[in-house]
Amino acid sequence: MSEDWRPVAARAASLLLRYPDPETLAAVPLVEAALPALPAAVADPLRELARYRAGGDPITLAGEYVEWFDFRRRSALHLTYYTCGDTRGRGAALVAFAAAYRAAGRAVADGELPDFLPAVLDLAAVDARGWRLLRAHRVGLDLLARALADVPYAHGVAAVRAMLPPAGAADVAAAVRLARTGPPAERVGLGDAGLVDSTGTRR
Repeated sequence: MSEDWRPVAARAASLLLRYPDPETLAAVPLVEAALPALPAAVADPLRELARYRAGGDPITLAGEYVEWFDFRRRSALHLTYYTCGDTRGRGAALVAFAAAYRAAGRAVADGELPDFLPAVLDLAAVDARGWRLLRAHRVGLDLLARALADVPYAHGVAAVRAMLPPAGAADVAAAVRLARTGPPAERVGLGDAGLVDSTGTRR
């Protein structure tokens, strides 16, 4: 099978990993219709997550999403958190993410940070830079999968990991180390490290 399936897979995973508002919930049937064209290792976990969303009460789905992703730091959907924590290094990492969007002629909507996993997946659906960002932050995806464990959204993360090359020895070792120690703990005001483009204007 060629890799022509990857943009569809990235878009499907993005929709299923976003906050379950009416628009994204309405897209579940479209996602389900696209899954037969994907490799089983990607389609099967996405199908499980789609079933969870299709069969859930919207209010319950929203509450569970907030609990799992907004109230639990170890299951954040922001990839740089896993390797940078709330340190100055995260500001630089976010600038690198923002630069990838600009180079692709894209921007992140709704004021979301550029390392938000669904946004990176949407970038991957249209530009190879998104895939490079996902591969570069494989450790964060591995840690997110561990943190979600028995949560239905673990299926979505499993699908994303299946879209990428297998983790190397260095990735595995880094994931084990960070799982034990957690992200770096230095805390700074990220508001002062806003995303700045090459012209020096704040985005």
